[in-house]
Amino acid sequence: MPTTTADPRRPSLAAAALALLAVLAWTFAHTHDRLTWALETFPVWVALPLMAATQRRYPLTSLLYFFIFWHCVVLMVGGQYSYARVPAGFWVQDAFGLQRNPYDKLGHFMQGFVPALLAREILRRGGYVQGRRMLAFLVVCVVLAFSATYELIEWAAAVMLGQGADEFLGTQGDPWDTQSDMAFALLGAVAALALFSCLHDRQIARLPAPDRRAGA
Repeated sequence: MPTTTADPRRPSLAAAALALLAVLAWTFAHTHDRLTWALETFPVWVALPLMAATQRRYPLTSLLYFFIFWHCVVLMVGGQYSYARVPAGFWVQDAFGLQRNPYDKLGHFMQGFVPALLAREILRRGGYVQGRRMLAFLVVCVVLAFSATYELIEWAAAVMLGQGADEFLGTQGDPWDTQSDMAFALLGAVAALALFSCLHDRQIARLPAPDRRAGA
């Protein structure tokens, strides 16, 4: 593949980044708990600068950018209300007669879905894994490791912040919340692999060669 110095998607990516910054500012201005907002949206603070810094030399597929965008939105909305209080979650709870607000499970589903695509893209493009089955297996392993790490971070927050971490944990009295969170991450990873592997492969094949001069 020839080296490309200009990604035609840059205007769209810049617009998406500005939209996310606007949503980030909106949720900060309208949150009832700034500490919970900061904890829940921290991945967004990391992801946006990192993608901006690496876009020239290591552009991602449009599929991955698309789902990262919506994952950020899910995180920011969860940070604004806290996951246990998101209005959309209450609508689902009432519609299906659930005992708790399920919005946090959407968050953990996305926590498996998007990292699965990211891990798959890195492993596939780097040629680190041979064979589709082994690739899928390792992607699921990466997602479960990431999910477990996140649960450890939540546990550490609970220990360090005490009652201040209740909104961040959002267990809603469920003693199996940690296990179900990881199960939803696993479900998200499996769904991403089952639904988008073929499309993902086609987009990876069309990616320009990395511009190694960018950011040098």
